[in-house]
Amino acid sequence: MAIYVDFVQIKFKGYKWCHMLADSLQELHDFAALIEVDARLFHRDASYPHYDVTVQMRETALEYGAIPADRKKIIECAKKLKVELQSEVSLSDSC
Repeated sequence: MAIYVDFVQIKFKGYKWCHMLADSLQELHDFAALIEVDARLFHRDASYPHYDVTVQMRETALEYGAIPADRKKIIECAKKLKVELQSEVSLSDSC
């Protein structure tokens, strides 16, 4: 399982936020549940599926084995997750 967190620190509502991604959506959701990230922080309709996590949550993710990732790795994961999410949507639409 590979979980990635970026170095971005976007200020919003009194917190600094980063992004958390993974090699697959299942891994991402499982890891988020493991470190108790609220499911509402998952952004499926953004330009790419990811969790927004605070800097504190990022530190917890790192303690549990997440990998700090540069922009190149984040974009690589983001593209894979977007394709995976689109295929899930296509499957559910065809049922």
